[in-house]
Amino acid sequence: MSPTASPAARDRLRIAIQKSGRLAEPARALLASCGLSWRESRDRLFCYGETLPVDLLLVRDDDIPGLIADGVCDLGVVGRNVLREQDGERRAGGRASAFREWRALGFGGCRLALAVPEAWDWRGPAQLAGKRIATSYPALLSAWLAEQGVDAQVVLLSGSVEIAPRLGQAEAICDLVSSGATLAANQLKATTTLLESEAVLAGPVDAFDDVRGELAELLLRRLDGALRIRHSKLLLFQAPRQVLPDLLPLLPDAETPTVMQLDGGDGVALQALCHGAVTWQRLEELKRAGARGLMVLPVEGMLA
Repeated sequence: MSPTASPAARDRLRIAIQKSGRLAEPARALLASCGLSWRESRDRLFCYGETLPVDLLLVRDDDIPGLIADGVCDLGVVGRNVLREQDGERRAGGRASAFREWRALGFGGCRLALAVPEAWDWRGPAQLAGKRIATSYPALLSAWLAEQGVDAQVVLLSGSVEIAPRLGQAEAICDLVSSGATLAANQLKATTTLLESEAVLAGPVDAFDDVRGELAELLLRRLDGALRIRHSKLLLFQAPRQVLPDLLPLLPDAETPTVMQLDGGDGVALQALCHGAVTWQRLEELKRAGARGLMVLPVEGMLA
């Protein structure tokens, strides 16, 4: 593509992911599980798709929504917190939404939470009136305060938000929380969750109307299959037909099992795709109910 060509002229799909950070490797691994492979550029900023015309752009997490809005990339793997914050900034500035969440990807989970000093007797949002709240997510926090009808001062900090109360910069904070250990280390406690976040596939508000639309649909089908089988196992076993009413309730997370008659008797062979954990305890329960020859196999791929 020439430097002056319109992004709409691309016949390849370009996906932006983190170059480094907690979402980088899981994002690449998930896309690889969809059958994608790449040839990485010497500067390690671009990966050319080899199995499909789907390329990767390796960038900072915070840059991904803007790159989608500007048409530099087509899709991106980014935290929901980043996507929602930047969308809130656009709308607060009178601009229309230029990107949206296409799929939740099931990794990178955390939450955007309000935290106050442990010594506070927390009674609700009204307690924040007139207080200073430090955050790196001013749009999300401001929107939440407006919903609650609370007049508080939002103090923008780009890092180390959790130490703001100790430094006298704020009375409370609004920050991402995973385990809560950082809050505890700073004598803070989480009170209210503003947003449950995880990695998401983000894209433009409107669907593509060229070859990229077909590529995006193909990618979404493969992603749905990969996400569906992430914790799935194929369970195989044999059993007398008369014990089926006892066995099937032990497979509540399985798709409708395939039952095949065995030659020379009343035995059947069952094949069930289970979408939950197939533990030793579950196998023992199935055996006690009459199953035999139990075998658990990994599922490498699935396309509905």
